[in-house]
Amino acid sequence: MKTSRKLFATCLLATFWSTFACAQEKALTSYVNPFLGTATLWDEEDLQYVLNRKTRTWGGETFPGASLPNAMVQCSPVTMWRSGAGYQYEDTVIQAFAHTNKGHWNLLHVPIMPVCGNRWSADDFSSPYSHDSEEAHPGYYKVHVDRYAIDVELTTTLRCAVHRYSYNRRGTKAIVLDLGKTNNQVRDWNIRQTGFCEFTGNQNAEGNMYFYGMSSAPIKDIKIVPGRRNTIAVVEFIDSNETNAIELRIGFSFVNVENAVDNFNKELSSDNQKTFEQVRKEADQTWQQLLAKIEIEGGTEREKGLFYSCLYRSMLWPVLRSDCNGDYRDAHGTIIHQTENSEPEDRSCMEGMDMIYGAHHPHAWKTGGVNHYYTDPSFWDDHRNKLVLLELLRPDVASDVIWSCIDRGEKRGGYMPTFFHGDHASTFISGAWLRGIKDFPLDRAYKLLLKNATVPGHGGRPYLDEYLQQGWIAEKDTTDVPFYNEYKAAVTKTIEYAYDDYATALVARELGDKANEKLLLEHSKNYKNVFDPSTGFYRGRIADGSFIKQFDPYYPYFAYQYREANAWNNLFYAPHDPKGVLALYPSKRAVEQKLDSLFTEPWRGYEVENLTGFIGNYCHGNQPGHSIPYMYYFVDRQEKAQEVIDSIMSHYYDMGQEHLALAGMDDAGEMSSWYVFNAIGLYTYSPADPEYIVTVPLFDRVRFHFSNGKTLTIRHEGKGRRIKSIQYDGRKLKGWFVKDALLKQGKALTIRTNE
Repeated sequence: MKTSRKLFATCLLATFWSTFACAQEKALTSYVNPFLGTATLWDEEDLQYVLNRKTRTWGGETFPGASLPNAMVQCSPVTMWRSGAGYQYEDTVIQAFAHTNKGHWNLLHVPIMPVCGNRWSADDFSSPYSHDSEEAHPGYYKVHVDRYAIDVELTTTLRCAVHRYSYNRRGTKAIVLDLGKTNNQVRDWNIRQTGFCEFTGNQNAEGNMYFYGMSSAPIKDIKIVPGRRNTIAVVEFIDSNETNAIELRIGFSFVNVENAVDNFNKELSSDNQKTFEQVRKEADQTWQQLLAKIEIEGGTEREKGLFYSCLYRSMLWPVLRSDCNGDYRDAHGTIIHQTENSEPEDRSCMEGMDMIYGAHHPHAWKTGGVNHYYTDPSFWDDHRNKLVLLELLRPDVASDVIWSCIDRGEKRGGYMPTFFHGDHASTFISGAWLRGIKDFPLDRAYKLLLKNATVPGHGGRPYLDEYLQQGWIAEKDTTDVPFYNEYKAAVTKTIEYAYDDYATALVARELGDKANEKLLLEHSKNYKNVFDPSTGFYRGRIADGSFIKQFDPYYPYFAYQYREANAWNNLFYAPHDPKGVLALYPSKRAVEQKLDSLFTEPWRGYEVENLTGFIGNYCHGNQPGHSIPYMYYFVDRQEKAQEVIDSIMSHYYDMGQEHLALAGMDDAGEMSSWYVFNAIGLYTYSPADPEYIVTVPLFDRVRFHFSNGKTLTIRHEGKGRRIKSIQYDGRKLKGWFVKDALLKQGKALTIRTNE
């Protein structure tokens, strides 16, 4: 196979990773770099096109601030509004510090900026900063805001944030709450003083977030200050000119202010308040426990740093929306009091904390509802791998996420929640159940999934009527489509709905619904209906059944035929039926040649913000093609797949001048999870199925600690990258896949390669 100039590229060791050159027994959290993914790609060598537009390409869109795994609160700097996660490494000004973050173009609730002196206004209070003053670790962030000479430190619990401001000059001290801004439209906001050092309020924007704040300094006044373009709230402190440090502690809730106070009291201990250092230490310990579920030996310091940084990033989303007492607002905005279904509320909070930290399984006391209410996952992105990693490392959280989706689905027209343009909850639920997570009502989930697959309607799959009637979704036959024009993404929907049908069929099989299992398995073959044998690509069809005439497999689209991709990056997608895909081509050799062309045919220089990170025409910077390299396995060329996988892991996770850019958007952990799985030698080729395709690990030995108390050991023997044999507990396995149930017996998986 000819190789592109990127295929064997190796990165120079970044300055950051050199800080990790110490003994392996150091804390795993010290390997994590929360800045990874915050930088943007600018150079033509990385982009493989000339950057002409003023808009910057999509970066990893990650955030460097403090949070716990799957927590309600993410406390992080905002450098630009409506810019990904709000923070871009190349920016030079901090606008505020916000308290929710997905790593997407939304959220950023309750922005706060500490100020000192009087030289600021409602329209101008941001501050320059330098990366030299920045520091970030799991659960902790620090920066110096130059304008006010303040060292800002942030740490968090599940539902609370603690700010510490250290002042380097005298002046009147205050905090600005820019409550008219988030990355979403703000419907309304409110703030008022409720005590000598206390204030409460709310901000309604993609969820109404209530807050209760307590400062270490007494409050003089809270003023609403209008400007020409902006209106802010200012909390001014009494006699603060001589004060050297102020701590601000804030509890949050998406239910009401009373629950924000309750969350504050239970997580920060109002009677015997935890110090900033205690909260930070507990956050570090929480992350240490989670990261230690996968222990690695061997590999370079850079690879270890990338691995634990990616594992960290994979475990941030979805996030809590229920309180310590179990309360949450449902799909109708109604407050649901969980204490009706569970033990007393004091234990509910402790259960929540313990469950998040892995102390014990919470569902022993579940009696009929959600224990901990979570946001929906980013199903289109995350179903490929991230949600499987969640199932493996945090099955209790995965179960609660499914409960939450069921609750929303039953209250929103009877459809399981979908995401973006597709479906994919079916993949998550099938994979979870078949991997042994069975403390949720499969029958109730199935009812919703079946409606998604068979009943067109608002809230379900878009264009399902066409899909059911003819087995594919028609696209408009037009010419010269601009990239950003919104169409049906008909090809991508058709092939992905076929996979969702397969996943739902697996659930039907579990419940004994043979008639619908048969129907859904028939529908799972619909990917074949958009295959064009004359080109060897999936190709859009118009209403009369003919293929779209103007067809260029190299041209990228946002939603015409393909979703955020071109024809090359939709190749071979049918993870449930690789044999069926092979049968579409004249021979295995033809498939191999097609794959070789994908990875060697150069990108044609199209400048598209959300497509970056190319090997030939394969784009690692967006998700649609992430399963393509493994197709080499099915034409008996595993070593070619590994060549591509190694190149991606080697170059595409610390790109750019600062070695902090990903190939593309992390999408709430999907990009990071891809790295985690391949680095340990397993990948979720068909995530709905409880099995993994075996790859060659980066590390000599991996110990994976499952929630059942068993530990899987993965060994790589040999120095090559071509697999000679796969053994489990000393017995040779047939084929390339290994079953989830086998791995969870806790024996040794040995991957032998050529020397």
